[in-house]
Amino acid sequence: MNGWISDQEPSVTATRYGWQRSSKRYPMGEKPLHVLLIGATGVVGRHVLDLALNESRFAKVIALTRRPLPEHPKLINLVVDLNDLPAEADWFFVDGVISTLGTTQRVAGSAEAFRAIDHGLNLAIAKRAHDSGATHFALTSSLGADPSSRSFYLRTKGEIENDLEKIGYSSLTFVRPGLLGGTRSERRLSEDLGKVVLGVFGPILPTRWRISRPERVARALVDAIASGKPGRHIVDSSSLA
Repeated sequence: MNGWISDQEPSVTATRYGWQRSSKRYPMGEKPLHVLLIGATGVVGRHVLDLALNESRFAKVIALTRRPLPEHPKLINLVVDLNDLPAEADWFFVDGVISTLGTTQRVAGSAEAFRAIDHGLNLAIAKRAHDSGATHFALTSSLGADPSSRSFYLRTKGEIENDLEKIGYSSLTFVRPGLLGGTRSERRLSEDLGKVVLGVFGPILPTRWRISRPERVARALVDAIASGKPGRHIVDSSSLA
């Protein structure tokens, strides 16, 4: 290794959406990255999008959404059906992926539908991007994620973490917030009640059990991709309150 890398590396080969090969060379670790963002309209995703578009280490942000986003010079917004993703597409030719994709059984309609999104869709996107050259992946998981948990929700979160690790990303980060603050596009009664309770007792609770701030979750995700630190990393809720 000579300490330098070029835009001509095979990790980014697509040109259709505005990134081109060139002979420009950068010191190792300083090449502007092309990042795929899933879940850009969610409570955390909105913060990720804002941070990513203002992140100097990112050259382009490719956001897959169900409805159009405001235009931005660094943004490539593709309105797609995430339930009908192609096996191959130009947008998978990126350096890293940030997924804030997630739902609940109540919103999804059933346990099967919930798992199809939180596990199945995240895993499918991760595999396609990795096969296309992506080396960094960051996921919004959950406090308590554990494949052996009695909670179906936390068990699913733990299983997707384990299955993502098997894909082979050189840099893999799981951000595990507790109950998220902020405003969602849909009402979640249990979360609303939880916010009221934690709002009252939060100051006397251990930090990891307090409400997690969406902007801190977003910053952890963006920094994980931008730094590309090798290995598997966990960002605990104690740093997100």
